[in-house]
Amino acid sequence: MRFNNKKHLDWPVFIASGGFLIVFILLSIFNSEGVGKTISVLFEYSADLFGAYWQLLLLGNFLVGLGLAFSKYGKVRLGKQDKPIYSYFRWIAMILVTLLASGGVFWAASEPMYHYMNTPPLFGGGEFNNIFAAFAQSYMHWGFTAWAILGTLASIVMMYVHYNKKLPLRPRGLLYPIFGEKIYHNSMIGTTADTFSIIATVAGTLGPLGFLGLQIAYGLNHLFDVPNTMTLSISVVIILAIIAAISAATGVDRGILTLSRYNVGFTIFLAFMVLLLGPTMFIIDAFVGGTGVHLQNFFTMSLFRGDNSWLGGWTIFFWGWFIGYAPMLIVFISRISRGRTIRELIIAVSIVAPIVNNFWFSVVGGTGVYFEKENPGSISKPLSEGGMEAAVMAITDQLPMGTLFGIGFLLVSIIFVVTTVDTMSYTVAATLTGNDKPKRWLRVFWAGIFGLTTVMILPMGDSISSIQNSIVITAVPVSLLLLPPLWNAPRIARKMAVEEKREALRELRKKDKD
Repeated sequence: MRFNNKKHLDWPVFIASGGFLIVFILLSIFNSEGVGKTISVLFEYSADLFGAYWQLLLLGNFLVGLGLAFSKYGKVRLGKQDKPIYSYFRWIAMILVTLLASGGVFWAASEPMYHYMNTPPLFGGGEFNNIFAAFAQSYMHWGFTAWAILGTLASIVMMYVHYNKKLPLRPRGLLYPIFGEKIYHNSMIGTTADTFSIIATVAGTLGPLGFLGLQIAYGLNHLFDVPNTMTLSISVVIILAIIAAISAATGVDRGILTLSRYNVGFTIFLAFMVLLLGPTMFIIDAFVGGTGVHLQNFFTMSLFRGDNSWLGGWTIFFWGWFIGYAPMLIVFISRISRGRTIRELIIAVSIVAPIVNNFWFSVVGGTGVYFEKENPGSISKPLSEGGMEAAVMAITDQLPMGTLFGIGFLLVSIIFVVTTVDTMSYTVAATLTGNDKPKRWLRVFWAGIFGLTTVMILPMGDSISSIQNSIVITAVPVSLLLLPPLWNAPRIARKMAVEEKREALRELRKKDKD
């Protein structure tokens, strides 16, 4: 049976995923404390039982991807298209802003500082004693393996299934090499795969939307004396969701592309100004030295199992986040990467994006570590007292024209998070229709769901912990979906290489006849 590309809504997945999230919202309204406790318990089980598997999954995905990129199959072109849809800059910009949104300001400012304040256990622990280890640990969490799981091997499988086999653009497509087309025929396994992928994406989007909502509220208080209350944070999240819904209504080629281009350009400008007016040489030294420690300890850091409590709060949390995010980002990357080769895709996602990400962390986090080193307490005290959302404003306070820098970081945060919610709304809608141009109302509906779910999570005690725990829980089933591409992507690459060769021979014979 062949599938057409009409925008038919997958009602079973829509009802299952949307229904689950609406029930979650209602339960949170009536029993927020009970929901919060349940999330905490499930988080502990998820981190303990699946942490080691996730570490192996991410490392294996990265290594197999590199091997494929530099093999003879690296030149295979994806998406049944001879030329890319977008220029290299526009393509990279859209890839970058989707994950960097969550780390771009909130984590870039706070994570290196946290690891400097309390050295990671792999590097001996202790306080304020290993600058390069602090950056190396941040690079590991936001670096090569983290990006690779979001769109390399699985994107190759997805693009083959959708563009070569003409099957719907849905996460269940990752199971096509195992089950064949029956995964699309009223399949319980297929419906379950799509449903959990959507729920995990909503939980993952809680991250940037919730984290940056808290940060923007803190920044408004810090810069303009607006009272920093939970009401303000919730209001910020609602406004961000509305802006994202408006952008989602315009589609990929207008909303997402335009926001991505402007945001990357503005971020580059902001980074240049901080680099110019801030501790330039310290930032460069932190990037180079941190990269050296990261590469030297790459495998040890990737597979570290020595401190379960620390791992649950850091590495396993991040791995759960990125795994949960992956199926929908794979759908998005598949949509924007037509015409790219396997080598271009893997190098862009696994190498180029992480290096850009790590340099940004060096600029923002390095500035904070420098000022803390020169003036102890200038960054660590606000961070300890005000939480992660306080880090950015503490850093900008130390720079010349601190207020302008603070406003600049707030603007970057807003555009980052809007782009992420916009992108995830698009990919969920694409999943539900199996088409890369889903209906407008569906994109807007999911932007609203993202906002409402985040609003329910924020008041649950420690907001950041509640968001983190929710993310990790939903990643458990999705991580099973991301395992088969480790061996299926190389097989599909080989198959596409054979198909390309046959097509080239047919074209050659046709020209000879003419």
